[in-house]
Amino acid sequence: MSSKPTVRPHPPSVEAVLTRLRADANGTDPAALATVARAAIDDERANLAAGADPRDPVTLAADARARLDALTEPGLVPVINATGVIIHTNLGRAGWPSAAAAAVTELTQHALLLELDRETGRRGARSRVAEDHLVALTGAEDALVTNNNAAAVALAVALVGRGGIAVSRGELVEIGGAVRIPDIIRRAGAKLIEVGTTNRTRASDFEGPLADGRAKAVLRVHPSNFSMAGFIEAPDQREVADLAHAHGATVIDDLGSGALLDTAAFGLAHEPLPSERLAAGSDVVTFSGDKLVGGPQAGLVVGRADLIARMRRDPLARAMRSDKATLIGVAATLGLYRAGRAVAEIPVWQMIATPVDDLWARAASLADEVGPGVDVVDVRSTIGGGSLPGETLPSIGLALAARSATRTLKALRTGAPAVVGRIDGDRVILDLRTVPPQADERLVTAVRAVLR
Repeated sequence: MSSKPTVRPHPPSVEAVLTRLRADANGTDPAALATVARAAIDDERANLAAGADPRDPVTLAADARARLDALTEPGLVPVINATGVIIHTNLGRAGWPSAAAAAVTELTQHALLLELDRETGRRGARSRVAEDHLVALTGAEDALVTNNNAAAVALAVALVGRGGIAVSRGELVEIGGAVRIPDIIRRAGAKLIEVGTTNRTRASDFEGPLADGRAKAVLRVHPSNFSMAGFIEAPDQREVADLAHAHGATVIDDLGSGALLDTAAFGLAHEPLPSERLAAGSDVVTFSGDKLVGGPQAGLVVGRADLIARMRRDPLARAMRSDKATLIGVAATLGLYRAGRAVAEIPVWQMIATPVDDLWARAASLADEVGPGVDVVDVRSTIGGGSLPGETLPSIGLALAARSATRTLKALRTGAPAVVGRIDGDRVILDLRTVPPQADERLVTAVRAVLR
């Protein structure tokens, strides 16, 4: 006697799922509803073939709705940065000040006088607020905002056309992402002229190419992401500038990270200020907006008005310009400096300025809340983001007892909330210098979940 063939279940029809989706469409395009419904049905068909229990149209409609909602999510996961790296490139570098984030949220929802002169009603300069702040903060004649510092450097070196640019061999650096100063110069169409040696360069090394007209500019690149020690020598800034100007050449200064506050006041090495480089004879100074400045990613350019005007007219400047959200965020961030609120309200400077005693008190309280398995330890925090290489700040961390530090670190990273820490020896360390106090409760929740 033959057995009856096995009847495999089949998924509901697409229309059965769509009927339930349409009941809560809220203006969603029917084509988008159909796409997610078909995707849910396709997955259900594969699950049934693998022996899974069938799901009804209501459940599949909920699956399709979740797929639809996910399409409008940014796709990035917020994390608690407990690494002790203040400007962490892999975690988005500088966190924006609340004032900048609020300004962007509010203003980008509306039409703006972005390039319209309010008085004349005609097209005007593109949002001068951020650039006016830069002029006031650095003493420059004019300023320009680009989409990042690499773009700012590219526009600056393009000022010489196909002329030569003299650079110390000790400053022919890679600035990250395999972007190298020699490549930027060549791509701009200029000729690279190497002077001095890797470890020692003097002002006199620039004289030959300047005097014979081969060098139309001097490019100085601050080693913001590395340091040299030992038998080294760097030329005097003013002496090089005077020599260049005597031969009609331009001085371009790439500060990389850049800073608008004196880092030495916080127990760190002194990071050159744009105003100092301008005072030392630089004609154009470029630096980043999302590192020590502590705002959105941007290239900030300050210097001589005629040179800035030429950079603004460069055909590539349009490809390198910032959008309205970035301009709003940069302006709000720079405004905090002018208002004397940078240390109080810009996250990068809040982290740098926090006293160790405050961190210890927080750590002790958090350790008590978590319970067994957590110790309070002394650690060192770094600046990161290619800023102040080798410089550290004393800090306090939570050390977690764990059989496997690697597995514990992954559990924290994949938990809710997500926490990113570091491993020191066989322990997981959560450095509180980079954890804002308002995240303490969420940090306790995450640690408890992993340890228990």
